[in-house]
Amino acid sequence: MCGLIGGNNPSWRYDAAVRSLRHRGPDAEQILNVGLITLGFTRLAVVDTSHAADQPMSSPDERVCLVFNGEIYGYRELRSQLQLLGHHFRTHCDTEVVLNAYLQWGPEFVDRVDGMFAIAIYDRRCDQVLLYRDRAGIKPLYYLWDGTNFGFASELKAIEGLSDDLSFHIDNTALYDFLTYGYIPAPKSLYQNVFKLPPATCLLFDVGKQSLIRQYRYWELPTKLRPAAEIADVVAELTDLMQQSVSDQLVADVPVGCFLSGGIDSSIVAATAADYADSLQTYSVGFDVAEYSETHFAREVAERLETDHREVTFRQVDVDEQLSQLKSLYDEPFADTSAFPTHHLSGFARKSVTVALSGDGGDELFGGYKWYRRFVRLMRMGATRLPGPSKWLDRTHAALPIGTLRRKVVGAAAMATTDPLSLYVRLMGGMTAGRKQAYARLLEIDDDYDDCWHYRQHWRADLPVLTRLQYLDFHTYLPDDILTKVDRASMAASLEVRVPFLSRRLIEFAFSLPESVRYDGKRLKGILKHAYQKRLPSAILSRPKKGFSTPPSHVSAYGGCLREAILARNHGVQIDAHCLPLRLDDTVVQSEQHSGDADVQSLRRRGA
Repeated sequence: MCGLIGGNNPSWRYDAAVRSLRHRGPDAEQILNVGLITLGFTRLAVVDTSHAADQPMSSPDERVCLVFNGEIYGYRELRSQLQLLGHHFRTHCDTEVVLNAYLQWGPEFVDRVDGMFAIAIYDRRCDQVLLYRDRAGIKPLYYLWDGTNFGFASELKAIEGLSDDLSFHIDNTALYDFLTYGYIPAPKSLYQNVFKLPPATCLLFDVGKQSLIRQYRYWELPTKLRPAAEIADVVAELTDLMQQSVSDQLVADVPVGCFLSGGIDSSIVAATAADYADSLQTYSVGFDVAEYSETHFAREVAERLETDHREVTFRQVDVDEQLSQLKSLYDEPFADTSAFPTHHLSGFARKSVTVALSGDGGDELFGGYKWYRRFVRLMRMGATRLPGPSKWLDRTHAALPIGTLRRKVVGAAAMATTDPLSLYVRLMGGMTAGRKQAYARLLEIDDDYDDCWHYRQHWRADLPVLTRLQYLDFHTYLPDDILTKVDRASMAASLEVRVPFLSRRLIEFAFSLPESVRYDGKRLKGILKHAYQKRLPSAILSRPKKGFSTPPSHVSAYGGCLREAILARNHGVQIDAHCLPLRLDDTVVQSEQHSGDADVQSLRRRGA
């Protein structure tokens, strides 16, 4: 895996930006001036490790140049197709396949490739930069546009380091959104003029005219159901697709292993990979709190599959170290504490492999989250929604002391009377509007601001309710939390993590199944359990789902206020120890008094 950077300002410090991304690619780096655009790259060599495959990579006439972070699944078949069309290759890497696919088919080449990718192409023939991000949002891509300066990078820190002359103003709505979702949802970033390119999206920038031409989605998740089929046929297709995806993603010129949690998804990936690898290496992380450690389940699967299994234990670290790690890994507010053990596991695996397969995406594709059932139950309980009482209950709940019986009772009543999207915010652990009132005043959020805008734009009321929630998670929680977490945590250790469940064909297959088939009646992940009942131990298939999360004792110092602590310690938005009255530190107050700057510019570098 790799890190990329680019921009239209020749005076920027591209060398510093590349250095800030070196963890993503320690094997080679290069900066290339191509006309009016500068492209930089830092490489983790995985396929064709020779320097001939280094980037930026140009066409033979040097009129097209690209940088590419990711992997193209089944690229060898596409390479053969392009050779039949007259293209010649000097490397064996998938980067050159992407380059020639673009030369052959133009911007629509993306319809012919599957994979995890962030791609930047500078086509001097039309004087345009084209940015692409993969369908599921596995690989990150940020871009800066302030009306004059255009730049893009794999991580926000690289854009921050381009120049001291760039103005980075905090987007207060992004901070407010973080309290709702636990991450800053795309297309927003921490800053006003820096954006995340959403998944399955292409952006076009006209270099000569210095303007964004357009941004569009090149793929939509299909939800049309397939014709009725025998369950045996569905199972056969599912296992075939999984075998194809895993075999494609085992392709590498470096050692490849598997993350193995002992859950269904990672066990399926490992079981499939074991059919192709002579001595598969598997890796698990446990905790020093026994009831939260699942290594014994992973060990059972490893013994069944006869893998070379290795375990590491994640132990509690102090609060300052946790918060500084979140800041250094994610650059902007991010509240998924499973990032800590994921990073720990990645560093452990990197000692012996360069690539690891994971089971991420299985929950979104096949319905694995327990909160789906809870959502349905709560919606039935509060079939008649009462927005007035719900808002009053929400405010009352926020004012009551944490942990008290009254707070729990009022919270349950609020959940039973709220609207569907606000209910989902609660089920996902987000802060409600009532609890955020002080933040809204501090950050000058408009009274009519839609707290649930990110969920609302992906809410498909026409879909059956469980599919609706899967569709929602696929477009929100999966790319902005799960995949972001794994990408930054693993790439900080220079480990490439691949996700076989998220091949295009598997995604489209899963969402084409009727709920009765996907859940095999009423079981979460029913079709997966049915398909692999003879391949995996029954204890793995039948045990209740247990999410991968840091033990509460490891984050107890936050007192249930992790998001507030992140804003206070990493980004300068202060609160007291009990999540009640909100205040600003003296620096921020002074800035507002003197400048009246609603963007609270002095928040920019606090906690960096």
